Amino acid sequence: MAASVLAMALASVSQAQTVMRNSISVAQNSHQGVGVDVLAQEVEKRTNGRIIIKNFYSGSLGGERESIESVQLGTQELAGTSTGPIPNFVPAVRILDIPFLFRDKAHARAVLDGPIGQALLKEFDSKGFKALAWSENGVRHMTNSKRQVNGPDDLKGLKMRTMENPVHVAAYKGFGIITTPMAFPEVFTALQQGVVDGQENPLSVIMAAKFEQVQKYMTLTGHVYSPAIYLMNKAAFDKLSAADKQAFLDAAKIASAAQRARVDQDDAQGVAYLRSKGMTVIENVNKEAFVARLAPVFKQFEKEFGKDKIDAIRNYK
Repeated sequence: MAASVLAMALASVSQAQTVMRNSISVAQNSHQGVGVDVLAQEVEKRTNGRIIIKNFYSGSLGGERESIESVQLGTQELAGTSTGPIPNFVPAVRILDIPFLFRDKAHARAVLDGPIGQALLKEFDSKGFKALAWSENGVRHMTNSKRQVNGPDDLKGLKMRTMENPVHVAAYKGFGIITTPMAFPEVFTALQQGVVDGQENPLSVIMAAKFEQVQKYMTLTGHVYSPAIYLMNKAAFDKLSAADKQAFLDAAKIASAAQRARVDQDDAQGVAYLRSKGMTVIENVNKEAFVARLAPVFKQFEKEFGKDKIDAIRNYK
């Protein structure tokens, strides 16, 4: 009898669940929501229910920078985030935020999934993170409540919310934008109250955040490809068994594929949806004019990052 009770107790201990917390700054019904939900499902499945991930949405645990800090400190195990605030923690990642660096999403995905992107993932190890996989936020476009933006001259003097990211800030100042770095959960209210005139984000984020309610104009500038990433506290990852570590890495790849697929879906439907909600969308943009305006900023980036490293990304096949 005692032996069977002991066996049952040991079995229950072996099945004890570990609950981890993950967060995103946008709504559950978004590309990032799809990603973290798939990540949680896959981890639970691959660990036979021993590890449960509880997801928090819409910045309920704080903005992206706060979530990244929490993961670094270990007060939160996981975060799904854009790379916006990442350079404040892992400076090497800054290079990915250079405007007009990638030809298109396919090029960006190839770079991130290839040797350059995988080498950048390793940069997180020494900063208190385990970077599980690159994911995707999307291609960023500009919105505002003041006027149509048909070319770079129309951006001058607009007060725009930017991510807390030094590369973005430098580039947007090059357009003559008055930059206002701000955490994402504060943006809707800031737009509503006129604290800022506009913002820039992928279609997926613009729709998930319902920015059409507080923004009249959108220009498909496609000025920055915005990666996303699944981060885990390094100590929490290191405590896992080899099999569980692999479970997280495999789950993150599947989650990334699902998130990218949702971005593609949102990109295909986004313009029509936002027009149906009353936004004026400028589609045919002379990107060369925007690129030319940033020539002095690109020179600055070449000095900062090395022209060879920038060209390695630009020319990656």
